[in-house]
Amino acid sequence: MRLALLVLTGFGLFAQGEKFIRANYTKYEHRIAMRDGKRLFTSVYIPKDQSRTWPILLNRTPYTVSPYGVDEYKKDLGPSTILARAKYIFVYQDVRGRNMSEGEFVNMTPHRAAKQSPQDIDESSDTYDTIDWLVKNLPNNNGKVCTYGISYPGFYTAAGMIDAHPAHVCASPQAPITDWFTGDDFHRNGALYLPHAFNFLAGFGKPRPEPAVPPKNREPFQHGTPDGYKFFLQLGPLYNANEKYFKNSVAFWNDMMRHDTYDEFWQSRNLRPHLKAIKPAVMTVGGWFDTENLYGAMQVFHNVERQSPSTTNMLVMGPWYHGQWARDNGDHLGYISFDSRTGPYYRKNIEAPFFDYYLKGTGDGKLPKAHVFETGANQWRKFDTWPPKNAESKTLFLNANGTLTFAAPSAAGHDEFISDPAKPVPSQQDIAIGMTREHMVDDQRFAASRTDVLTYQSEILETDLTIAGPILNSLFVSTTGTDADWIVKLIDVFPDAIATKVYDGSKPETRRPPQAGYQMLVRGEVFRGKFRNSLSKPEPFTPGQIAKVEYGMNDILHTFRRGHRIMIQVQSSWFPIVDRNPQKFMNINEAREADFQKAAHRVYRQPNAASKVTVRTIP
Repeated sequence: MRLALLVLTGFGLFAQGEKFIRANYTKYEHRIAMRDGKRLFTSVYIPKDQSRTWPILLNRTPYTVSPYGVDEYKKDLGPSTILARAKYIFVYQDVRGRNMSEGEFVNMTPHRAAKQSPQDIDESSDTYDTIDWLVKNLPNNNGKVCTYGISYPGFYTAAGMIDAHPAHVCASPQAPITDWFTGDDFHRNGALYLPHAFNFLAGFGKPRPEPAVPPKNREPFQHGTPDGYKFFLQLGPLYNANEKYFKNSVAFWNDMMRHDTYDEFWQSRNLRPHLKAIKPAVMTVGGWFDTENLYGAMQVFHNVERQSPSTTNMLVMGPWYHGQWARDNGDHLGYISFDSRTGPYYRKNIEAPFFDYYLKGTGDGKLPKAHVFETGANQWRKFDTWPPKNAESKTLFLNANGTLTFAAPSAAGHDEFISDPAKPVPSQQDIAIGMTREHMVDDQRFAASRTDVLTYQSEILETDLTIAGPILNSLFVSTTGTDADWIVKLIDVFPDAIATKVYDGSKPETRRPPQAGYQMLVRGEVFRGKFRNSLSKPEPFTPGQIAKVEYGMNDILHTFRRGHRIMIQVQSSWFPIVDRNPQKFMNINEAREADFQKAAHRVYRQPNAASKVTVRTIP
């Protein structure tokens, strides 16, 4: 199990080594005063070479800037070894209220558009004040600053580029959090990502009353079993998490339980409306298989593009899990091979040139609007727009006898299954205490065999089909209950006799024999049915009455190769990744054991109610 949201500032598999850093950098520690008087702990590494001035790379984090003490050095600096050896001033800061910084920590600090007094602070103002102090006080700096960060630090990067300081010339939000109710980390379209929220907040959510150095070896939560399906099923209704384990010690968990709709609590933490008039050049980075913050990466790019049209705004997407681009070869994920070392390619050919150009003025700065990796065909591609301007809409219809066609159904029909919350569909085949990195590309044959999963499959493709951009699911459904979750999965089915490489993770740099019939998950997403018309104002289903549930899935760039098939699976549970829906209209966070009930669900495939998935295709 990977708690991938816990992205510490020491990202980097290929560490430079403490010896190199000590030989080339001098470390300093500062407590920088913000406009309201609170002081933020800041660790600074300055090149010993004083023959020239150096630009600043700033990373603001809620995790830790450790090690603490001017004689204690990190083992690696910056986003990559390349940049550490190229020499920059590297700055790390504990954000307000975390670890050694003063003030009150607020999760996903709401942005204050109007600041009328020194007490009106947010991450934009704290970033501004930090940069202002750095350029005025650090020796040998050239007056240029770039911010960067992955995951939660990505949120601070995105929030910090709003109303930017004049010296703030570029920003690289990487897997940034933007909205914790609609699509990042803890929720997807109102449905709770249970193990991720539980496991993360069990540690990170504990209070820190006063500034303090965090424990070096924090004791992880003890589940008592490696089996997440078993643990969370035995947990029972969500209220048991607090009753059995948290005991009111995790304030944000309690906040989540109280706010079960997209109310002011969540709306105020939505960063998207504030990404306007952005001045720094922006390079947003994400992974196609980042289950935590793929949504955030796409949303930051799209909202800057729409609301800041004059901003230099770029997108980089690779075939990566959460943060993999910073620390890994990126040549495979699970059993799926990408045929090249995508991580080093990104760090050398994309990331380093971006920072070098905007901070040092080297290179030509001619980076594409979108530099993205095409899975399936396994190649990098460059586009002037994203999605590509030549993308054409195609519709995949769920049809009779489990078929998937480009032609709409001609006769009335539906498919039905029984959804039992006591026996939810597993979210992955392998035992894990939470969601694994690999589950985004896992073989789905184990799900296809269940009677509570509807499966629709195309004919064998005669030519390659490349899908680029967002996906739209349009389901016409009914239920005997008053609420239901709806999960749609887009799957690449390998041929029964194939030459496709499948990675053997037990033996690095080797391949095992092709896995015939592999059903590779390409994209999957859940939607909590009661929110089908509004995330803020849920509505019950009328039992037996057809209703439309329509929602988008995150972008992809994937080629279904000639000889493969396209598969769509539809189901109503995805456990334990998604918490169980009692299938009764209510605040699920307050549900008790008696509230969970079986329900019969129907998915309709008829001319006036044609369930379908709409994609965009390119040559």
